[in-house]
Amino acid sequence: MSEEEIFAAVKEIAEEELDVDEGKITMDANIKEDLDADSLDLFEIVNELEDKYDIDLDADEDTKTVGDVVKLVKEAVDDKD
Repeated sequence: MSEEEIFAAVKEIAEEELDVDEGKITMDANIKEDLDADSLDLFEIVNELEDKYDIDLDADEDTKTVGDVVKLVKEAVDDKD
């Protein structure tokens, strides 16, 4: 699965969960600062991605940008295959 496909899924989920304009959601967008998300919001996004791809993610304080989330998902999906 490509990073572009994963980014599209992350973007869709983040847009719905955070109620932000999709134009704000970029790979470089800081989840807390740029998208006004809190830890619970990140937890909910991660949970939806885990369910969607049937994976386990370990999002922590180093998970700061949308790109970090995409990378986590990509690694987990690649490890699963």
